[in-house]
Amino acid sequence: MAKSQDQLRVRAAWLYYIEGMTQSDVGKKLGVNRITVTRLLSEAKKRGEVVIRIKSELTELIELQQQLQDHYDLEQAIVAPLEAIEDDPTRVIAAAAGTYVSNLMENGMTVGVGWGKTLHAMLPYIEEKPLSDVRVVSLLGGIAQARRFNPAEFAWQFAELFEAEGYLISAPAVVDSPQTRHALLENCGLDQILQLAEACDVALLSCGGITSLTTSYRSGHITESDRQSLIAAGAVGDFLYHFLDKDGNIVDHPVNNRSISMSLDRLKRVPRKVLMSGGREKIEILRASITSLAPNVLITDEITARTLLETADAKNARMAAKVD
Repeated sequence: MAKSQDQLRVRAAWLYYIEGMTQSDVGKKLGVNRITVTRLLSEAKKRGEVVIRIKSELTELIELQQQLQDHYDLEQAIVAPLEAIEDDPTRVIAAAAGTYVSNLMENGMTVGVGWGKTLHAMLPYIEEKPLSDVRVVSLLGGIAQARRFNPAEFAWQFAELFEAEGYLISAPAVVDSPQTRHALLENCGLDQILQLAEACDVALLSCGGITSLTTSYRSGHITESDRQSLIAAGAVGDFLYHFLDKDGNIVDHPVNNRSISMSLDRLKRVPRKVLMSGGREKIEILRASITSLAPNVLITDEITARTLLETADAKNARMAAKVD
């Protein structure tokens, strides 16, 4: 009974403080009245479970984290609570990622950063603190128009949180031809920045699905025609504009030869790779990215975590049946 009450209290705190629900909505989600929600939130504060972020963990989430670590050979999995499959997990993943990154950052680090909605949403949850001798390197090019999810803008904002040096790639993320890509990298010195990224202590990455209008396509990097042909080539999504098939292989498509970003071979040599993403449309690309990238750390939400495990079990069962 005590454990159940503890879980109810922490879930109420998460929904109210992290997901931004009203107390009435929290009550509806948890099946309790508003007075009970008020009491639960007050008790959570008294116990010191609520500061700026939630400190307590749920036993069921710890079990999920362990299962993810065992199945996908992860050093660490961090699973954020999420109440319903229709909820957007971006905010809860961002909050968990912000806590992780705040604890990770220290003097003398070189950090490589990708881009995307989840990474951008993480910024408010990171503890701002001055550090010395920290370098932040963008792992891909930017976009011409000033947009909310511009990779260069994200890298710069992240660097400012720690008074760090920022290194940006002053070229588009996707160019018109492989020849242009080669010229920019070799003749304009951009490859020097990507070489600097090889010295990263950690890479912070997200991934994007391809079946819906995710960040990459909204920003105009990839045309609808490209998107359709990538799907036809077997792509399930990308990270850093490396478009992968369901098995984690880079698909044979011209876009992969026109992107200006850190290569997969170089990225694999970064000692700590943190992948943060979630949602129904991300399941296939998450699994493919884990296979291809072999991240040390995965940060996701509980519904995505369960789906990753359930679909993996189903796949293993089908393979076993074929063998029999």
